[in-house]
Amino acid sequence: MTLPSVSPSAISKSAIPKAFEFKSFANKSHFSKTLLASALALSFMGAGLSSAQAATSAMPDAAKLAAGVEQKVIDWRRDLHQHPELSNREFRTSKIIEKHLKSLGLEVQTGVAHTGVVAILKGGKSGPLIAIRADMDALPVTEVVDLPFASKATETYRDQKVGVMHACGHDTHVAMLMGVAENLVKVKDSLAGDVMFIFQPAEEGAPDGEEGGAELMLKEGLFAKRKPDQVFGMHVTSSMPSGMIGVRSGPAMASEDSFTIKVKGRQTHGSRPWNGVDPIVAAAQIITNVQTIVSRQVDITKAPAVVSFGAVNGGIRSNIIPDEVELIGTIRTFDQPMRADIKVRLAEMAELSAKTLGASATTEIHPGYPVVVNNPELVASMRPVLASVVGDKMLIEPGLITGAEDFSYYALKAPGMFFFLGVTPKGTDPETAASNHSPAFYVDESALKVGVEAMTKVALTALNAQ
Repeated sequence: MTLPSVSPSAISKSAIPKAFEFKSFANKSHFSKTLLASALALSFMGAGLSSAQAATSAMPDAAKLAAGVEQKVIDWRRDLHQHPELSNREFRTSKIIEKHLKSLGLEVQTGVAHTGVVAILKGGKSGPLIAIRADMDALPVTEVVDLPFASKATETYRDQKVGVMHACGHDTHVAMLMGVAENLVKVKDSLAGDVMFIFQPAEEGAPDGEEGGAELMLKEGLFAKRKPDQVFGMHVTSSMPSGMIGVRSGPAMASEDSFTIKVKGRQTHGSRPWNGVDPIVAAAQIITNVQTIVSRQVDITKAPAVVSFGAVNGGIRSNIIPDEVELIGTIRTFDQPMRADIKVRLAEMAELSAKTLGASATTEIHPGYPVVVNNPELVASMRPVLASVVGDKMLIEPGLITGAEDFSYYALKAPGMFFFLGVTPKGTDPETAASNHSPAFYVDESALKVGVEAMTKVALTALNAQ
């Protein structure tokens, strides 16, 4: 256990989605080993925790600071929600951020990774550098939520006219970090260290043929002059009740790789299949056989994995067997060696399955985001801080999440912590609430104050617990 702040019995099971349920210990031996590991971690960190607790008592009041910017945060969020912009096209959003940060007297850099904005706050005393990141981009989704500030925006995406919506809550991330920046500027003289505010474009993926997101920001030298000592991020989710916070130590979100398999046969008339090689049948065999990679070939007791096909494209008429079929899909893992192994097995399985039917198959892997790994020591030190904001009953340890996030790139460079903020309003079951990326995704704005307070207090603790 990594300093659990709440027991499973403290929260009604109906209030927590399956993906966020606590894991029970299978036996006393496992519990004992885990308890011993926690004791060792606590022993290693004892001095740091004591200083963190002492610093917390003397810190500025994060709750009061959050209350002071609450309405501003809501107003910013509504404006951004009404004017969403796709990845690498966040021009209006970045201008709003730039104007606000400059009004706070911060050093501001724009145009990072196309539209990213970075600002540095220098504290009144020397100390470490921490970084806080918010993503800015919206999705090609047409909003169906009945709001006075609902998005009516449209854009061209992959040659199609589509609606655009902040269906993943990045508008709230931007607004909350703008509020956190204002809070920390107000108390900058008390900060023993500096803060880097990262407003990042293209978390949802750069357009075809472009680079973007966290990877490009780092490639362009985001951490080159001075690497942060710690990096923090926060994401809203409909999978938890409004105001609940979830944080997990170690692997938290999956790596993501997409793939394309091209299955080549030989065209023939549908009435005479023996005169050709049917790539559709070969593709079907590949899809079936690939399912055994996770179910029969990798050790899923070590870490879960997912291989899913998302599209099958081939053929045009009922009576023509085509020359080629294209399969596309995704791989999700939580372990780097397993990630590499599955890629090899996928290509081999596709090639051999097609060959048995006289066809051929070539596999192309498109590398995606790494695993989001939360630094165990950092999470352990910040759990009490988060609990002090929401209370023990509203702080949980989520299960592994098979979604991916490019915050992972930052956490590869510096100890990181990425946590979740519930935004599903009271009276709505998080199990059935519209998920992130849904056209019906809805945010209870009362949760934004909680997010601002939590991130403000995390920053204050990180800079005053040295």
